[in-house]
Amino acid sequence: MTASGDPTSAPGLLPADTTEDVRARRPTMAVLPIGSFEQHGAHLPLTTDTVIACTIAREVAAGRPVQLLPPLTVSCSHEHAAWPGTVSISARTLHALVTDIADSLRRSGIGTLILVNGHGGNYVLRNVVQESAGSGVRMALFPGSADWDAARTRAGVRTSGHTDMHAGEAETSILLHAHPELVKEGYESADCVADDRKHLLTLGMSAYSESGVIGRPSLASARKGKELLAGLVEAFDEYAALLGAGTEAHD
Repeated sequence: MTASGDPTSAPGLLPADTTEDVRARRPTMAVLPIGSFEQHGAHLPLTTDTVIACTIAREVAAGRPVQLLPPLTVSCSHEHAAWPGTVSISARTLHALVTDIADSLRRSGIGTLILVNGHGGNYVLRNVVQESAGSGVRMALFPGSADWDAARTRAGVRTSGHTDMHAGEAETSILLHAHPELVKEGYESADCVADDRKHLLTLGMSAYSESGVIGRPSLASARKGKELLAGLVEAFDEYAALLGAGTEAHD
């Protein structure tokens, strides 16, 4: 398997709706994928978190009367700055981007926004959702840690969420299933376990991993990736029910 390095080589990541498609669907909820542009070791692309967020967003939006938005592709990846290629924006910029998008959606009649976050370092998104109360746009952050835990159990992922932090079993599995053309050879021997990383935010990833990997990608499989996505889609049903996004063709 080889990766071309071209993000357009992962088809279907951008919504293809026209204005008339949105008008006919009359959505009251929007889904915004939020990724990152950061190192993922030697076997996964810089766009990994964005590809995963888009893949999850596409799956949960399928068959529902929602507006699927294009992704935010650069976010808060400062802990990965030691590796070439990584690009970050500040937490305040990400906060402003998301709240501006929510305001624009509100003006167009969409009062609910689900943030599908693919990067664990985007801590500020919790505050964005927290602050949305009374703003005229209801928000939720998905998937939550409990959603990931349930999906990991369903898929038979062997590493814990703590051990499998970055470019490990879960992320590699999802790409092996959804976009295998983006996975380079070598993941089978790229394991790096660094469970004791108390000062990661202060010291950065490079203090705990020479390769940029923290996890066990050698355990990844396309089957696990398929089940991970299925588990997350199932978990989203609770969010859709809570926030009032019904289904049309979803099953």
